[in-house]
Amino acid sequence: HQSADTVSFVLTSLDGSPLPTFRPGQYLSVGVKLPDGARQIRQYSLSSAPTKGDWRITVKRVRETTGPDGTVIPAGEVSNFLYANLFEGDELQVTTPFGDLVLTDGEAPILLASAGIGCTPMIGILDHLAGAGDDRPVSVIHADRSVADHAHRRELETLVEKLPQAQVFRWYEDLGAREPLETVRVGRADISDLPLDPNTQAYLCGPLPFMLSLREALIERNVPA
Repeated sequence: HQSADTVSFVLTSLDGSPLPTFRPGQYLSVGVKLPDGARQIRQYSLSSAPTKGDWRITVKRVRETTGPDGTVIPAGEVSNFLYANLFEGDELQVTTPFGDLVLTDGEAPILLASAGIGCTPMIGILDHLAGAGDDRPVSVIHADRSVADHAHRRELETLVEKLPQAQVFRWYEDLGAREPLETVRVGRADISDLPLDPNTQAYLCGPLPFMLSLREALIERNVPA
């Protein structure tokens, strides 16, 4: 488990041979047959480096909630099914990895910005950078509801520590009993006082309002987004 509501699954081939490689940041489609007989397909980012011969995905179960206007937002059918029913040795139907949110080569500084379960492709990218001994400047920012809700929190810290020029900043809506720090803050992500090179390559993943807000903030800082 990566948090109370998220779990990672490591996928291997049925015959034990290495799975096809992929590019850091890509995702795959998962197909499941639900108890009512319906077959549903969802996409999940790969949350590990493409050098291990297997694929790892992280699934957050989406609980039923009530919106600000009183509208009931139903629970996620596939995420809850996988969370409750997929165990070691089970078979899962998936596609080969694809997607355009991929890490590019070069020497430009990197910004990895995520919110909520949007952290998963960033963890995969960081795992790749750490394994390759990449020495590019890397800034990581993540926003979440609370420390307890933050999936891959400890892994994020460990990967950043492995990179010689990496730094991480986190924002939580609720810090609980913890006191704010320079790099652990209360509220929504605010990059106005963070050092950012105009040549930075920015990668964003998270809820649409988060990405739109951050994109606007980056453009104000003359960082392409």
